[in-house]
Amino acid sequence: MALRRGLYSVVTVVELAVSSMVHITFGIWFASSAIILTLAGFISNEKRRSSTRVMPILSTALSPMNGTLVDIPADEADRHMHSAATAFMDADLKTPIVMLHGIFGFGKGKLGNRSYWGGAELKDDRVLIPDLGALTSIHDRACALFYYLKGGTVYYGAARAKEFGHSPTGRTYEGHYPQWDEHHPAHFVGHSTGVQVARLLQQLLAEKKFPGHDTNENWVLSITSLSGALNGTTRVHMDGMNDDGQSMRPVCLLQACRIAALIYEWIDLGVLNRFYGFGFDHYNLSWRKAGLKGLISTLLGRSGPFTSTNWIEPDLSIHTAIEFNKRVKTYPNTFYFSYASKITCKMAGFTLPSSLFRVHPLLLLRSIQMCLFRFTKPPYEGYRDEDWWHNDGALNLMSQLFPRSPAPHPNQPMEGDELRVGQTFQPGIWYYRVIESDHINFIINKDRAGVHFDILYDNIFRRCRKHYQRPNGLQKLASV
Repeated sequence: MALRRGLYSVVTVVELAVSSMVHITFGIWFASSAIILTLAGFISNEKRRSSTRVMPILSTALSPMNGTLVDIPADEADRHMHSAATAFMDADLKTPIVMLHGIFGFGKGKLGNRSYWGGAELKDDRVLIPDLGALTSIHDRACALFYYLKGGTVYYGAARAKEFGHSPTGRTYEGHYPQWDEHHPAHFVGHSTGVQVARLLQQLLAEKKFPGHDTNENWVLSITSLSGALNGTTRVHMDGMNDDGQSMRPVCLLQACRIAALIYEWIDLGVLNRFYGFGFDHYNLSWRKAGLKGLISTLLGRSGPFTSTNWIEPDLSIHTAIEFNKRVKTYPNTFYFSYASKITCKMAGFTLPSSLFRVHPLLLLRSIQMCLFRFTKPPYEGYRDEDWWHNDGALNLMSQLFPRSPAPHPNQPMEGDELRVGQTFQPGIWYYRVIESDHINFIINKDRAGVHFDILYDNIFRRCRKHYQRPNGLQKLASV
């Protein structure tokens, strides 16, 4: 026990220093590459315009936007990807697949048009990738997602706005899927916290929380979780949350993130906002509205999103997840799938990363910390630290399988490669599998996962393009 505590303390200090340096370095590299991609895209567009002016007929005839297929030499994995894209478009083209990013994530058009999903969205021609804010709460993301799809001005609710000190309304969307209803539902794929956004959105639809819209839970056809935070994570306490899962320690990594986010939001430069956004528009943190006094007030913790629980980190605590799962149901007419990731194994009585070379540098020390973490006060009756030690560097394996706290939702393991074994799925049940990978293995850079990247997303997209028959006659996914 003493050895474990000592090792945990050493790892915590080292991780804080290393993690801060790695995050800064990674952020600079990521932003720089995004700028380079943007400039390259601008130059490419200028050349394309020039070419179109010279040979408009030829340019139009060869444009991929007109449906022409162009054969490009590629390796086996790329060929697999492109063939899958055409094969999966033979069923329900009208039902969109909505892909939801996780914490610190971004949507389409951000970071120099870099893909959060590593290009997986190219597997289908009806994919929507909203940008919902990097640090906003699950509730606020779910509200924004509704209006992103249906169209209109985001409404968070007057009572909630008063409670958390922000505007009751947000940005206005034209609507990427205005016909959305129970007869024209949608598939949702969420990475990390993204799956909780999809789940809460379905609950809000069932509770008819969107004024002027007669909604219900059947607007959601399926929800797929990829390394999903279904039951919270112990990671938030290592990043700086107190044991209550609600407040932050005065000195921690999260405090640095808080200060950086507030200053970024206050600067409010258009060129920066086009690259990345934390999603706190409804808090009016910009210098144009808050002024210098407003910035000082937020930095001192007197106002703003970080003075309450209305941001993403408190939502990621096990304590909050328990209350979340009490409210958010698993519905009998919706299909649920979960792909859980882990990079740990048991060695000499310890749970540790199974490989030092297959884990992203951002996550290695974090994974070790999670393997050693112990609560001073358990978050619920029956909690055991050792049950939560297996992890993917960001989330505990225990959290990712299916909603389990305070009571398990209906669940069943998937049978290997579900598209080959012919497993038939039923609605209202969480089907899950465990994949050996870290938390970001299947996003950003597809090359890290290799051919497994294509196998995973082929399974997900293939399912979304089949048809089941709902018990009440509504159209749904098909047996595979």
